[in-house]
Amino acid sequence: MKYLDEYRNPMTAKLLAEKILRRCGRTIRLMEFCGGHTVAIMKHGLRQLLSPRVELLSGPGCPVCVTANRDLDKAIALARHPDVILTTFGDMLRVPGSRTSLQKVRAEGGDVRIVYSATDAVEIARNHPEKSVVFLGIGFETTAPTIASSMREAQENNIANYYVHSLHKLCPPVMKALLDSGETKLDGILCPGHVSAVIGSHPYEFIPRDYGVACAIAGFEPLDILLAVEMLVEQIESQRPAVEIAYRRGVKAEGNRTAQEVLESVFETDAAKWRGIGVIPASGLTIREKYQNMDAERMFSPAIDPPVEQKGCICGDILRGVRTPYDCSLYGTHCTPEQPIGPCMVSSEGACAAYYLYGAYDGR
Repeated sequence: MKYLDEYRNPMTAKLLAEKILRRCGRTIRLMEFCGGHTVAIMKHGLRQLLSPRVELLSGPGCPVCVTANRDLDKAIALARHPDVILTTFGDMLRVPGSRTSLQKVRAEGGDVRIVYSATDAVEIARNHPEKSVVFLGIGFETTAPTIASSMREAQENNIANYYVHSLHKLCPPVMKALLDSGETKLDGILCPGHVSAVIGSHPYEFIPRDYGVACAIAGFEPLDILLAVEMLVEQIESQRPAVEIAYRRGVKAEGNRTAQEVLESVFETDAAKWRGIGVIPASGLTIREKYQNMDAERMFSPAIDPPVEQKGCICGDILRGVRTPYDCSLYGTHCTPEQPIGPCMVSSEGACAAYYLYGAYDGR
């Protein structure tokens, strides 16, 4: 009960949950598209609190998890380059590619460094002009503007040895791809809070308009998520799907115009490959021609062997919401946070890691 006692206002949470359960005339199925939401839902017992009327599914909301092995293999090849310092966020270090990981490459002598921001990587490039410093650009619309800003900073300061390997991805296109696939019937979507702080609510308007699916942008406290679920239930029961903001202290309808301008000045949309989903048009960010001299893939052209998947890993199915970590034969035995086989068990926002740390197997 430790985490259940940490609600900012337990009585409000209780009343919201009761209202949600009373309002539901049937079982509804919702999907969250944010790893932070997955962690909060599991940590605070929201699945059990809202059961059986509300089924909460985890979608492709973890940027580490959705990175395809092909792209990981290219990053690993860059890390093996004798003239390269590869910089990355810590979550990427232990993610297994087809045959190895950045952590193992570092143990073998590769210069792989964990940084807390892209600005740190620019500073490393400034201090090591004899090396090529590559930043591994992983993330959704939340982190992409900060990495774009680092590229503009490097260009303005004539730091010619700073490069970015852009593996950024965009949320609305993957939402469309999952809805188009029809694999999982959804009644509503919990839209990501941090992503929406950048892009706003307008990019989701096609979801209720074209698919009749309810949308609510949620914050990260359990009360934020319960409020968003209440909004979704009201939309679903009244048959008036829309896009609502339940996280108004962090999200405006128009988003963050400054962040959008920085992002669009450096990146342009392109097709991207998502783990377990495949190639989705206009769902990734590639570096514009103006900054092509910072494009690590273009400048180094890392060669890789054909990618392969880890045997028995069902991360792709979990990311599409068609299976849960409990369905995986490796979960909790061969695959744990200490010895991960798939990326969903590595990342702090991965569904498998969240289920392992905070879930109790309940057969659902």
